[in-house]
Amino acid sequence: MAESEEDLTIPRAAMNKMIKEILPSIRVANESRELILNCCTEFIHLLSSEANEICNQQTKKTISPEHVLQALEKLGFGDFREAAQEVMEDCKQVAAKRRRQSTRLEHLGIPEDELLRQQQELFARAREEQAQQEQHQWQMMQFAAQMSVQNPSGHLSAGNHDDEEDEY
Repeated sequence: MAESEEDLTIPRAAMNKMIKEILPSIRVANESRELILNCCTEFIHLLSSEANEICNQQTKKTISPEHVLQALEKLGFGDFREAAQEVMEDCKQVAAKRRRQSTRLEHLGIPEDELLRQQQELFARAREEQAQQEQHQWQMMQFAAQMSVQNPSGHLSAGNHDDEEDEY
């Protein structure tokens, strides 16, 4: 199944956000936004195709960052290599930080089986509280139903004085 042209673009919201961050005080026409979006999409396609060719020439199965940097050079965008390397380093740092944060549980000093036991205990308490709330709601509904059966008109018979005039 062929993907439509719409599926092969950067999301417009992301592009609009980038434009707003780069040019906060300048209005950009919709046609210009569309042109920028198409240019970015074409550039990504061109760069990834070239990086894929370099990858294939080196008989690799995965495009590496170095393949992308070489593709920049080969396509005449060597001036962007340094900026691309800086972005790559930033991405590596962010990824390393995420990995460190994901292993924080390991550094708590609490064995995994103890954490699992505590989690199951919390779930059990939550289920018990939910069951109690549902039981209370059920009891309130039964009480309301009983009250409506005992007094179907919805009026209180004990303090109702409207009918006293009819007795004369």
